[in-house]
Amino acid sequence: MALPLRLLPALCAAAALLALPPPAAPRRPRCGPPCSCWRESALCVGAAGAPRLLPAGLGSLSLVNGTFSEVKDRMFSHLPSLQLLLLNSNSFTVIRDDAFAGLFHLEYLSLANNHLKALPKDVFSDLDSLIELDLRGNKFECDCKAKWLFLWLKMTNSTVSDVLCIGPAEYQDKKLNDVTSFDYECTTTDFVVHQILPYQSVSVDTFNSKNDVFVAIAQPSMENCMVLEWDHIEMNFRSYDNITGQSIVGCKAILVGDQVFVVVAQLFGGSHIYKFDESWTKFVKFQDIEESRISKPNDIELFEIDSEMFFVIADSSKAGLSTVYKWNNKGFYSYQSLHEWFRDTDAEFLDIDGKSHLILSSRAQVPIILQWNKASKKFVPHSEIPNMEDVLAVKSFRMQDDLYITLTRFIGDSRVMKWNSKQFVEIQALPSRGAMTLQPFSFKNNYYLALGSDYTFSQIYRWDGEKKIFRLFKEIYVQAPRSFTAVSTDRRDFFFASSFKGNTQIFEHIPVDLSL
Repeated sequence: MALPLRLLPALCAAAALLALPPPAAPRRPRCGPPCSCWRESALCVGAAGAPRLLPAGLGSLSLVNGTFSEVKDRMFSHLPSLQLLLLNSNSFTVIRDDAFAGLFHLEYLSLANNHLKALPKDVFSDLDSLIELDLRGNKFECDCKAKWLFLWLKMTNSTVSDVLCIGPAEYQDKKLNDVTSFDYECTTTDFVVHQILPYQSVSVDTFNSKNDVFVAIAQPSMENCMVLEWDHIEMNFRSYDNITGQSIVGCKAILVGDQVFVVVAQLFGGSHIYKFDESWTKFVKFQDIEESRISKPNDIELFEIDSEMFFVIADSSKAGLSTVYKWNNKGFYSYQSLHEWFRDTDAEFLDIDGKSHLILSSRAQVPIILQWNKASKKFVPHSEIPNMEDVLAVKSFRMQDDLYITLTRFIGDSRVMKWNSKQFVEIQALPSRGAMTLQPFSFKNNYYLALGSDYTFSQIYRWDGEKKIFRLFKEIYVQAPRSFTAVSTDRRDFFFASSFKGNTQIFEHIPVDLSL
């Protein structure tokens, strides 16, 4: 049967199509060896680095058994579309800080089986889209350098495989999340010079008044008691007032209600008490302390018993008469003479088992302990600290619930002692030839001792809570140091180092993060 003429064009067209060769398979994108590429992915085996001849818009890259030794900075930044990056079983052991910079769309990162022991801080900071991180097959040094990773694991929304530790020994084969020592071991402190005062001094006292912080500095060579105020704008200590006198060896502030007094101890001309006068905005003389009673003051100690205010002056003259003074709402009057002829060098008030005590150190005898008698309202002899002759100073401090004292000795070892509910027992001896002061102080649960010597660098010791001893922490140079005083203001901590032969220095106590 003849075909209709109307179908002839369609048949001719079909025949022409049948005569054409079959269509070619889609061409694979070109990429250099040793990689195989597809439209949106690439696999490279044994690569010496990140291949450059890769398709634009690549979404997935796998580098396996690579021979490169490190992942360099911005190694993949020419592939900004990557969503998946597998770096498995390669020979690199180092990843640089900005290795993954520019990969803003990366969702899956596999660093498995590369024998990594550390990662640079914030190496994943650019990976805002990261959903999953695979770190299997690596064991990390879980020391301070891993602290950032420890914190990042707690904050990230990404799913992360377990991070295992190879060290330190106590954390070997444990998970990084189980490390508990970062806060203690990875945080330390330092003391740096904040301000230098161009004058000599022998003592520094600090007090607070109307939300401001002040210090009173005794300057015997300049015959001044210099009062400084913390400047909240300049962040320095600036001059506020100056009390003049003769060979001033001590300035001690006493706050009674809203009144501010300063006891100014002098070697000549008698000692005096000054009161701050609001109308004059300066300290004016308020009261004399009889020279016949206190002839060579060596220390002033303020204390309070049963809401009554006292201070004691230790007298180091040959006929010394250390005396307690009491506030009677009008002034301070001599309340009790403690003893004569002992050349007292220091007085320290402390609470022992809920009872008020004074410890007096002396060049003529071992330190004696006086106890407050509630019936007579006087101090009476109680005990002594044996085998500790020629003690220049006694200072007390507490750590947690324990009471300690330091005993400064110019010749022989100075001592740290602890109260054991019956007596003070030695816990540590510190070599201290030439020492004039051993001052305890603390900032933010860090406990220190500052040991000043006329013959060598001053030494700062820090309490080791694990070993239960003070360890040498830092040496500072202060000429002929006579006192160390802690002062805190504006959430900043300082200590003043007075010098009998050089400049007075102010050191700032700063935190140091060892994980940085």
